[in-house]
Amino acid sequence: MHSHMNAFGSFHASEREGLVLPSRRNVFKAGLAGMAGLSLPALLRSHAAAKGAGASTPRRKSVILLWMAGGPSQIDTLDPKPDRPAENRGPFGVTKTKLPGVLVCEHLPKLASILDRCTIIRSVDCRYSNHAPNMVMQTADLQAELRTNAEAVKYPAIASLVGKFHGPNHPSAPATVAFFRSNSHVAHGGRLGKQYDPLPAHAATRLPVYDLVGKPTGEVSKGDLFRLPVDLSDRRLTDRHALLQGFDRLRAEIDGSGTMSALDRHTREAIEMLTNGRVRNALDLEQEAPAVREKYGDHLWCQQALLARRLVEAGTAFVTLDLSYHTASGTWDTHGDNIPPYGGIKKGLGPLLPLFDHLFTTLIADLERTGLLDDVLVIAMGEFGRTPMVGTQGSTDGRNHWPYVMSMLLAGGGLRHGQVIGRSDKDGGQVGERPVKPGDLAATIYQHFGVPLDSTYNDITGRPYHLLPSGGEPIREL
Repeated sequence: MHSHMNAFGSFHASEREGLVLPSRRNVFKAGLAGMAGLSLPALLRSHAAAKGAGASTPRRKSVILLWMAGGPSQIDTLDPKPDRPAENRGPFGVTKTKLPGVLVCEHLPKLASILDRCTIIRSVDCRYSNHAPNMVMQTADLQAELRTNAEAVKYPAIASLVGKFHGPNHPSAPATVAFFRSNSHVAHGGRLGKQYDPLPAHAATRLPVYDLVGKPTGEVSKGDLFRLPVDLSDRRLTDRHALLQGFDRLRAEIDGSGTMSALDRHTREAIEMLTNGRVRNALDLEQEAPAVREKYGDHLWCQQALLARRLVEAGTAFVTLDLSYHTASGTWDTHGDNIPPYGGIKKGLGPLLPLFDHLFTTLIADLERTGLLDDVLVIAMGEFGRTPMVGTQGSTDGRNHWPYVMSMLLAGGGLRHGQVIGRSDKDGGQVGERPVKPGDLAATIYQHFGVPLDSTYNDITGRPYHLLPSGGEPIREL
């Protein structure tokens, strides 16, 4: 009799279907909806239906998003302006790269050495983006800005839509996973429902603990997300499924179509995902070769990058790494040394760049070593750029938010790399040529996964939405 929306709407428990036994079927549906909070059965059923209809199965493609929460400065990283006055070009020098005539910051020498296998986009139009949940750049929806739109939390992440339309690359793996310092640093399922939120992988593995300004505490996180309560063993979970099977012994008499049998099979597969340990193994760094672990190093972000590679290898489609120490606006929010806690360009951004340089290039080399690079698209970006002039907000060494242009770095995915796409104007403050919008990035990602760009989806009330609400086309140069 309730009129409000609920989490089990897709099971249509109140509908009378075919030959009805009023309570038994509805209880069966509610049981499926609630058992362990699993949405995988529906995914497995949809894949089975597609296969039965002759549709192609999803390609084994993945994305690793390196989310630089806070907004890294384009001028002090990937789009330097060495011939400009000091107040514009900033404190860093430049280094030549494998791409003739292309320069990057002096603190990115490893990236410079492999840039012929990467792509820099210097003309990303990030207007409307801000520090907020469901950021514009992570949803490709220009209205996804919570400070101006209270509905922004309802806009689903690109990753969540990939989870819905593509799903995982292995049925025992989650489609989307995220390591995040703050819930506000990553976009979630929104109107798709919580079943499309990313798995919080940082809570499922033991990792070094850092304080808000990036100092190691010497502690290690518990990583107990997959640890079952003491009174619920793997066997007991399986026994609950056996109970459900027993409860449904009448299905052959009431459902000649075989639908109930299919539901039972997919639910059994979902429980196997919980109990077979595939994801737990992927999140266990002790199972990685010591030589590989040594290459990545002991830093939290680098260990998460290694775990990202292990997750895509295990079948996860979309992994997001929140490269931040701080739980507020993010560690890359370098306003100035006199504006704690992140510092300015030299003291705040400076220490981050060698770390990112090592993380990114080690990840790319490891993906290539394991034969995954052509299938895994790696993207590094934040939510916006920084002001072209240093010295904002009373500082002499920081840059403020700047949503008019930013730079982005890509590698892998079988795309055409070894290029710079677009350019900023002479002082790095505006798009000078070939604007790339959030929808264009989203369309490129969806095309990478084989998701039709004209796809639509319904929220739990049945209202339809477009996959690309603000438009967008795949980046043709790639």
